[in-house]
Order: sequence, then C-alpha cells, then structure tokens
Amino acid sequence: MSEITTELPVVVIGAGPAGLAAAAHLLDRGLEPLVLEAGPLAGAAVREWAHVRLFSRWGELVDPAAEKLLAPTGWTKPAEGTYPSGGDWAERYLQPLADVLGEQVRYGARVTGVSRTGRDRIVDADRDSQPFVVHYENADGHEHRLFARAVIDASGTWSTPSPAGGSGLAALGEKAAADHITYRVPDLKDPAVRVRYAGKRTAVIGSGASAFTALAHLADLAKSADGQGTHATWILRRGISGSTFGGGEADQLPARGALGLAAKAAVDGGHADAVTGFRTDTVERTEDGHVILIGEDGRRLDPVDEVVVLTGFRPDLSFLGELRLGLDERLQAPVELAPLIDPNQHSCGTVYPHGVGELSHPEKDVYLVGMKSYGRAPTFLAMTGYEQVRSIAAHLAGDHEAAERVELTLPETGVCGGAGLFDEPAAAEEAGGGCCAAPATLTIGAGPAPAPASAGGC
Repeated sequence: MSEITTELPVVVIGAGPAGLAAAAHLLDRGLEPLVLEAGPLAGAAVREWAHVRLFSRWGELVDPAAEKLLAPTGWTKPAEGTYPSGGDWAERYLQPLADVLGEQVRYGARVTGVSRTGRDRIVDADRDSQPFVVHYENADGHEHRLFARAVIDASGTWSTPSPAGGSGLAALGEKAAADHITYRVPDLKDPAVRVRYAGKRTAVIGSGASAFTALAHLADLAKSADGQGTHATWILRRGISGSTFGGGEADQLPARGALGLAAKAAVDGGHADAVTGFRTDTVERTEDGHVILIGEDGRRLDPVDEVVVLTGFRPDLSFLGELRLGLDERLQAPVELAPLIDPNQHSCGTVYPHGVGELSHPEKDVYLVGMKSYGRAPTFLAMTGYEQVRSIAAHLAGDHEAAERVELTLPETGVCGGAGLFDEPAAAEEAGGGCCAAPATLTIGAGPAPAPASAGGC
C-alpha cells in the first residue's frame, strides 16, 4: 500500500452498533474513520424497531472502545443488568457515540458503489496498491465520491427482508397484497397500528425471535379490553421440535429464552394456532378484502386480515459488485465464517468468536461486519460485531497478534440443531445426538402445541 493510500481514511458504511464501534476502535488505534450513514441519525435501522426490547442486557450492548471514547463527555453507562428497547439503545448509546465522533459521521450519505480506483473487478494489475473509491448520494440526490485505504461495510440487512415465499422468492400475489403484509414486528402500542390488528386474524410467518415477539405481542393484545377477537395463525416451514421455542431456561441469555416461552404460551393459551410444514406458494386476495395463504403442497389456510412476514433478512450486495468478495454460496457470508454460523450444521450455540481471519476476502482490506457478515444466517449478537471490528482495527493498524487473539466468550442458546436440519425427522435425530426430539406436527384445530422436549442437554 502506498504512502498516499495509508493517509486516507477507513470508510465505514453504516452508523449502527457495529459501524460506530468500528469507528471507535479505529480511533483507538490511531486510524482515521469516516462513517457514511444513509439515514438522518445514528442507528437509523435500530430506530425502526424502537418498540422492540432486546434480549441482550446493556452490559452486552456497549462496546469497550466506544465506552472509552464516551467517558470524557460525562456519559453514564446504563445499568448493566437491564434490557433496553431499540429506542433506548439508539438514544442513550448510539447517538451519543456518533455525536462524539462529530464530523467523522456523515448523515444522508447512501453508498451506491465501491471499487478500486481505476480497477473494475476484472483487472489484476497493481490492484492491491490502489485506494478504494466510494460513491454515495445525499438525500437530495447529489452524487459524491471519496477515497479510502480500507472499507468496513456495517450496513446491516434491515433494508432487505426475506419474502413470504418458501422458495426464497416472493410468493405469487405477495406484492399485490402488500397493503395487508408487513415485514416488521408491529408496534402495537402505536394507536394507528394497534387498530389494524385488534380483533383481527393475523398470520405470522417465521420461527425466530422476531416471530416469537410478534406472537407474544398479539397474545397480549388479545387479552386486552380493546383486543377481543384478536387471533394469530403461526406458520412454520418445519415441524414442532425441541428447538422450536428456543432454549428456554437453558439459554444463557435469559430474555432470549423467555421469548420462545412467550410464544409457546401464546399457543398453549389459545391465542395462536400453529401450522407446520407449510411453505407459502401463493397469496390470494378475497373479494371481501381478506388474504388466503396457499402452500406448495396445495393446502389453503383459513382467511386472515393481516400477514406478518418474519422470515429473516438478506444482505444487499448490489453496491459491492466491483469488489472480489469470497462469499458462501448458501449463506452469502464470508467463506471462512459460514461453517461457524450455518443453521444447517451448527448446534448447541457453537458459533465461535471470530475476527479478521474469518472475515477477509480475496479483495484485500474490505470487510463485511455486523449483521451483514452473517449473510442470511440468524442469531447474530451485538457483542459478536464488537469483537469483529476490534480484530479488524487491530489488523489495519498492524497489530496482528491482537487481531488474531479472541477476546470474547459468547453465550450459548441452549438449542440443539439448526433450522434446515429439522425439515426432516430423520435429520433431526441424526443432528441432535439424542438431545433433541424429532419434530411433532400441529395443524389448525388440533389443539395446543405439545411441550417441547428438553434441549438443554448438549
């Protein structure tokens, strides 16, 4: 890398938790960060789920380098054992951190392309010695470009939710029914949103923490004075098994385990029915304004008023097309990281801390971090992102020993097996090593879900 290149900033894409932590670690290492944020404030994506409470405590949500940067300002760290909402996280930590960074954060700057200066992805000659060129647009549409010694993409996956369709594509009719579909957990404390779901039948598609949260919120609405008649249909692409409701009391993050127990309580309490082994093929509108979901196997579910699709997220790689990324063909995560987070393979919380070694690409000095590094894989934790950017900053500063050192122990989920393995009972038995039951099935009208088998023995 030339002397001119080393004098350039490290461009960080996204002023969310991982992006701002990256900037703090870079500053701590004597490197200059420049954070480009598409939104008008720090944590723009986090603010869109401000009503959702995290299952990590404050003690697990504040990066050490960021705390060090905030300390001289008189900032007070919230009580470590308490659980913030997304809004709390943004207002009490992310925005103060961005404010400390000052002009090193540019808002309303949406990155539209990243490449090597004078080199498209085809050209080999003298590639690694060329600085990166980053194109971005302001909110008013004006185009800009700047140059960087390295690029850390912490833009997340929030803007690209996965569709309802079981094949990874939007189901037939899904776009036409957009006015009855949301891809976020509804904020039922907002009166305008609450009236949309109160007394209505809602289909919730998904099997992760977001789906658990939506089911619990809808159950609470059903028990309230203005929510009589509220009912959920919980749609799972697999069967009911020991892992369906998460790790429960075996989860080392108690609030995460409680989410699954709340979802189970919604089913057991009659506020939700579960439909298993259902992969949505078609979304059909009825003449009276209802929605009918039709499965790949031809099953037609009872009409619902609203559909909440919580099937995960996927990374937007469109603006990285001129870079040489090494991504796993299934997860769209870095090839060295993918085996550690693949939900088809790993079990019992075996997602190991990782850093620059697992996050490197054929294109030198470009990194995907935070949620984006996981591609389509679930179960990302903020502390994982903080460890990622600590390692990368150390590497860019030339401290390779620190970059390779692991400084984090992750809590286990208490769940055996991955989402993909439980599509088939035989696969579940093989993967579980005896600690997870084969999936039971449940259909509408068949009564409450059976209690899941213990998944805490692995």
